[in-house]
Amino acid sequence: MDIVQIVGLGFVVTLLILIIKRERPEFAMQLSLALTAIILIVLLAKINVVLNLFRDLADKANINQLYLNTILKIIGIAYITEFGAQICKDAGEGAVASKIEFAGKVMVMVLAIPIITLVIDTIVRLMP
Repeated sequence: MDIVQIVGLGFVVTLLILIIKRERPEFAMQLSLALTAIILIVLLAKINVVLNLFRDLADKANINQLYLNTILKIIGIAYITEFGAQICKDAGEGAVASKIEFAGKVMVMVLAIPIITLVIDTIVRLMP
């Protein structure tokens, strides 16, 4: 499924949600979550290809897997945080969405500590 099909499915589901929302708002939210799950399942195979490419490039460049895994975790946290926050915003819960975004930022900062440490150590070693 390519992006045109995903966007088309998104438009169809959006129209259904607009129609259903007046009479049964709980079904509208469930329909939105179902679309979200479908898109995520479709994208998992593509994400796996990208992850394998990153791992191959890291092996060729002799990059420690610890750092690659940390970077991939940070990217994953950023996407999941955005995903969760958008669902909360769609449900009208902006306050919850902002708390999710804050938690994601803190988690990224915590995971980035080893990389920041490596960069600082490298700079210190390069200085005379």
